[in-house]
Amino acid sequence: MHPYFAVARVAISTANTDKRGLMKDLSIDSVQSQLADTGYICPRPLAAVVFLSLKLGRPLFLEGEAGVGKTAIAGAISRMQNRPLVRLQCYEGLDSASAVCEWNFPAQMIAIRTAEAAGDVSRSQLRSELFSEEYLIARPLLQALRPRDGIAPILLIDEIDRTDEPFEAFLLESLSEFQITIPELGTIRAETPPTVILTSNRTREVHDAIKRRCLYHWVEFPPFAQELTIIRMQAPGVSESLSHEIVAFVQSLRNEDLFKKPGIAETIDWAKCLLALDAVELSPAVIADTLGAVLKYQDDIQRIQDGELNRILDQVKAETEST
Repeated sequence: MHPYFAVARVAISTANTDKRGLMKDLSIDSVQSQLADTGYICPRPLAAVVFLSLKLGRPLFLEGEAGVGKTAIAGAISRMQNRPLVRLQCYEGLDSASAVCEWNFPAQMIAIRTAEAAGDVSRSQLRSELFSEEYLIARPLLQALRPRDGIAPILLIDEIDRTDEPFEAFLLESLSEFQITIPELGTIRAETPPTVILTSNRTREVHDAIKRRCLYHWVEFPPFAQELTIIRMQAPGVSESLSHEIVAFVQSLRNEDLFKKPGIAETIDWAKCLLALDAVELSPAVIADTLGAVLKYQDDIQRIQDGELNRILDQVKAETEST
């Protein structure tokens, strides 16, 4: 498994922007409003730390439960500012070669065989040709430092807690100086530093040296009103009464002793499932049929179905009727 990245090449207006392509008239309110225009609803504290990250050029470290929208905000910022998004998906065993660059070994071998057959290339000349840009395969970190369109991208380093400490140590150079050293080519420095967003589900503690170089924010599950707004935006065909019941039920589930609490993505998926079933209200039968859209572990599903489903549903119905 290799990290993957997606680069959306879009035109960006140079009017009213600085050399990094950032809008000069950004404010906390405008960031919150523009993120909402992209479909990302966020509270003011999160909008504030995003604004500061963009304004000061500091990496942003987002930590929180899985499914609270940490990854999605990178895409929202990319859309908000019409800047490319480069994603490095972290995993156990990720190393610098997979994150920065690799040499195209098959192409190098073909070049060696061709040179041997021709017999007219010196060893030193061949080596300089083999370790040149022609045979370099750029991975996400190098892509972010040397964007082909010249626009500083959004670099998403997703789920950094899944890597190990040696890789964190390697990242320090990138986050401190926005540069990477490749032994064969030397040090490569970003002309226009990317906006860096790191996310962590806190499966382990990330080293303080990484956090010191970033602005930090803990992303909470959204309050009722915010999650209701998200449902209205992402699943507009769901009725208002059913939307209230969906959000109330999911938020009640998060108060239960579950192995994995449902995130915002699960709330949206469930709403779309209920819409596909033409459900008009929550019922024990409908919930039982679709609970797998909300809970992802059998033990959690079994626990809710065996004893908590009716209690939570009765509570949700009572709260909905009283509002």
